[in-house]
Amino acid sequence: MIHELRSEFRLTILLQATKFPKATYMYWQKRLEQKNPNASLEKKIQKIFDEHHGNYGYRRIQLALKAQGINVNQKKVRRIMGKLGLKGTKFIRKSRRYNSYKGTIGRVAKNLIHRRFYTSIPHQKVTTDTSEFKYYEHDKNKKLVIKKLYLDPFLDMFNGEILSYRISERPNAKAIMDAQKEAMVRTDDCPYRRTFHSDQGWAYQMKAYKK
Repeated sequence: MIHELRSEFRLTILLQATKFPKATYMYWQKRLEQKNPNASLEKKIQKIFDEHHGNYGYRRIQLALKAQGINVNQKKVRRIMGKLGLKGTKFIRKSRRYNSYKGTIGRVAKNLIHRRFYTSIPHQKVTTDTSEFKYYEHDKNKKLVIKKLYLDPFLDMFNGEILSYRISERPNAKAIMDAQKEAMVRTDDCPYRRTFHSDQGWAYQMKAYKK
């Protein structure tokens, strides 16, 4: 009894010194003493997040929970992830879409397609572009790092078939030229003039490519 009175006395002095309302203190003390109703769900969300190396946002985590038979809406998953400080890796760093166009560095070819992308003749119209893809891997210190790959495909507008392609770790002329040569060989059976259509990026303006 005496111990409780001393504790109450100390609390009164402390609250007076800090000018903190006693009612507010009692409210938060009661809240903190309550058990966390979402403790189990928080552990599951943290586990899914860690297992996928931080690459899962709230939508994919919600689907992963659903696969385990746990039905919870995205709003709640998002709120819990915010509380735990979890943010998907792909949202941490903003990046721009890769664009091969760097201005006019060579001779720009005439647009012979003029948005007439359809053709009933195989190998007559071929289109190409460089696409950037991101993936994740661990470095020697087991830290998750972002890597990039560049795909250079040549596609037949007749049926969408990929005639040739190259994959490289950085945009480069050799990958494009090698894929172009292979596509030229594969389309050599076309009885009509062939047209290779691109966005006129830096590589497609090169003399070697145009030749």
